[in-house]
Amino acid sequence: MTRREQLESMLADSPEDTFLRYALAMELENEGENERSLLLHRGLIEDDPPYVPSFFMSGQQLADLERTEEAVEILKQGVEQAGLQGNDHAKAEMISFIQSIE
Repeated sequence: MTRREQLESMLADSPEDTFLRYALAMELENEGENERSLLLHRGLIEDDPPYVPSFFMSGQQLADLERTEEAVEILKQGVEQAGLQGNDHAKAEMISFIQSIE
């Protein structure tokens, strides 16, 4: 069983598990399934509270796909959410990444 299959199997039992959803999104990106990966990240971003790492990973993935405007937009949302959640490390990383791609 592949890592992806393992994650999908575990998610079938725990579909709301944030870490499993994030891990599957990352695995899909590794397999080149960017749109499915971004869709999973979008779901994590829309959770309450939003999952801050998904903003950064989405931004990086979009930048890699040369979708810079989308990347900057999602990263700016991530900076705001990281600030609201008191995650200064993630906030600083996203600000730095935005500066590197603008």
